[in-house]
Amino acid sequence: MSLIVQKFGGSSVADAESIKRVAKRVVETRKAGHEVVVVVSAMGDTTDELLDLAKEIVPIPAGRELDMLLTAGERISMALLAMAIRSLGMEARSYTGSQAGLITDAQYGSARIVDVTPGRVRDALDAGAIAIVAGFQGFNRGTGDITTLGRGGSDTTAVALAAALGADICEIYTDVDGVFTADPRVVPKARKIDRISSEEMLELAAAGAKVLYIRAVEYARRHGVTLHVRSSFNNSEGTYVVTSNEEQNVEEPIISGVAADLSEAKITVVGVPDVPGKAAEIFTIVAKTGANIDMIVQNVSAAATGKTDISFTLPKSEAQTAMTALNAEKASVKFDSLQHDDQIGKLAVVGAGMRTNAGVSARLFRALSEAGINIEMISTSEIRISVVTRADTVNEAVRVVHRAFDLDGEDEAKVYAGTGR
Repeated sequence: MSLIVQKFGGSSVADAESIKRVAKRVVETRKAGHEVVVVVSAMGDTTDELLDLAKEIVPIPAGRELDMLLTAGERISMALLAMAIRSLGMEARSYTGSQAGLITDAQYGSARIVDVTPGRVRDALDAGAIAIVAGFQGFNRGTGDITTLGRGGSDTTAVALAAALGADICEIYTDVDGVFTADPRVVPKARKIDRISSEEMLELAAAGAKVLYIRAVEYARRHGVTLHVRSSFNNSEGTYVVTSNEEQNVEEPIISGVAADLSEAKITVVGVPDVPGKAAEIFTIVAKTGANIDMIVQNVSAAATGKTDISFTLPKSEAQTAMTALNAEKASVKFDSLQHDDQIGKLAVVGAGMRTNAGVSARLFRALSEAGINIEMISTSEIRISVVTRADTVNEAVRVVHRAFDLDGEDEAKVYAGTGR
C-alpha cells in the first residue's frame, strides 16, 4: 500500500459539484488500495473575497485577526469534502493546519513551516480513514496563534505533509493538464512537459510560472518529494517534477519552458557616487524593509560626474516601502533621485540543456529584436536567462520566444477553469 498526498486548488473545489467530483476521485484512489491524505484550498475566490471584506472594515487589518479570518476558507472546504466522501461510503476526517501538526514561525501572513508533527493524520490513516487537511495554515507554539503561509500555501502544506509522512508521491491537482512550456492562456499551443527537474521547475516558478509556487518546489527539492502536477478534470498523467538526483533517461531539452511575470516593479537610484560601499548601503536599506530583490543592474559611471545609476526589481507591493526607506537616507547615501517604474514585465527562458548548448542567448535576443521588443535589464543563471521589457509587450515576447525555440505543439492546450490554480 502506497501513501499519496493529493492537493486540490481553489478552482478544483470551486462549488458543490466540483467538491463532489473531487470526493469521487479521492475515494477511487483509496479503493485502489492507497492511503490518502488530501490538502484543500479555499473554494474559488473565497480568500480574495474575505480579504476584500476585511479591507471594507479597516484599510490595514491586524495581521493576527486577518490570518484568523482567511483560514476560514480552507476550513469550509475541508469539512464539505469530508461530508462528500462520507456520502460515498468512505470514512473521512478533516483537520485544520494546527490539528494536522503544521508548526510555523510567528510571521502573520507569510509564516514559514518549522516543524511537522502529523500524529493525528497518521492515526486517521491507520484507522483506514482518508485524512483531509486545510491548506495554507499552521500554528505557532510560542504565541499560540493561527498563522497563514502566504499565497500558494496549500501547495507548501501538501509537500510538507508528504515529506513528514514519507509519502510515495505528492499530487498537485489544478485546472490544466500539467506543467506547460508556457502559460497556455498566453501561448495556446504550449506543450505539456512530461517530466521536469525540480531545479528547472524552481527557476520557472521564480520567473512567474503560476502552476506551482516556488516555496513548495523548494521544500520538495530539499526533502526529496516527487511532485505530480495534473488536472482534476480528467485522469490523464500530468507532469512529474523530480529531484535532481533522480536518474534522467533521456537527454535534457535545451529549453524546458518560457515564463513571464507582471508582478514586479523597477526602482532606479540615480546619481550614486561610484565609490566602494555605496551599493552595500543602498541594499542594506532595502533589506531592512523586508523587500525581496530580484534583478540588479549597475551602469558604468559617467567620467564627468563620477556617478552611476543602480536599478533593481522587486515585487510591486514592496516598492513604495523601499522608496520611502531610500528617500529617508538620501542625504547619507548622496544619490540624486529615485525613479519608480511599475509598467515592466519579466520574461525568462529555462532549461538544463543550456549548460551544454551554445547560442541560446543569441537566439533569444535575435527573436526579441526581430519582433521590435526592447530589453531593459538582463540576468542569468546556469540554466536561466531573464530579461525585463515593457509590460504591454511581455505576452508577445513570450509567444515570439516560444516559437523561436520550437516549443509550439500541434494542438491547443486545454484550460478547464481559467485560473491555473
